[in-house]
Amino acid sequence: MPVLCSSCVDKRAVLKRPKTGHSLCKDCFFWAFEEEVHQTIVAAELFKHGETVGIAASGGKDFTVLAHVMKLLNERYNYGLTLMLLSVDEGITGYRDDSLETVKRNQQQYELPLKIVSYEELYGWTMDAIVRQVGLKNNCTFCGVFRRQALDRGAIMLKVDKICTGHNADDVAETVLMNVLRASEGDGVVPRCKPLKYAYEKEIVLYAYFKKTFLKDLESVRPSSIMDVIHSGENLSVRADVKMPTQGTCARCGYISSQPLCKSCVLLEGLNRGLPKLGIGKHHRL
Repeated sequence: MPVLCSSCVDKRAVLKRPKTGHSLCKDCFFWAFEEEVHQTIVAAELFKHGETVGIAASGGKDFTVLAHVMKLLNERYNYGLTLMLLSVDEGITGYRDDSLETVKRNQQQYELPLKIVSYEELYGWTMDAIVRQVGLKNNCTFCGVFRRQALDRGAIMLKVDKICTGHNADDVAETVLMNVLRASEGDGVVPRCKPLKYAYEKEIVLYAYFKKTFLKDLESVRPSSIMDVIHSGENLSVRADVKMPTQGTCARCGYISSQPLCKSCVLLEGLNRGLPKLGIGKHHRL
């Protein structure tokens, strides 16, 4: 006998939610997922009416669902937001060029303005060129630092109030654990917000699949442990007697930095001088 949806008790259930264990039909799952994102936005007061929000556009599943849900909720609940898409072209042949085509299709589908900023435009280097000089071992250091700053610079160009990222519960839980193990850098100049913070990756995949956006193999996860880690991270705080670094600005580019030069400028100096390892590690010297 077919299992009925536990919400509407009318239609046939097509899935069992990983998050709650409830058996739901497609429509009830869509509504539940969207309402939970809405509650995350409202409870944390992520946005104010009239703000301009840049959605970090990667072309991946999380961005695709985020862009769709943000546009839908903005209209459903009259958030009064001006939404834009912001994408970073790292210059990785065969990877970013393909994903940027997906972003462009999304831009047409959602009818939102799109701004693409590139490493080559901002720094004079592509990731392909950086890898040729530094090799594969340390290239993630360059990409992570440059990407964080590139998002800020793109947001400033668009004059957005906040950057909206597609980080899900799995991502946030991993970040919390990594921050416990090592020092973490701040978000950046423009405030970040994560509407999918409490959405499990598995449910994002299900949402996208049933919306016919894409298909991906599902991985088994232990949902409760993911949420426990997130809530633990929210309760962490810095002791009052701990002295934090003074935040200033980079003497070269003006970006936020606790040192005379920001990390991007230090890394660029090493690249431009043919000494790529110069800016890697704590004891770099220019």
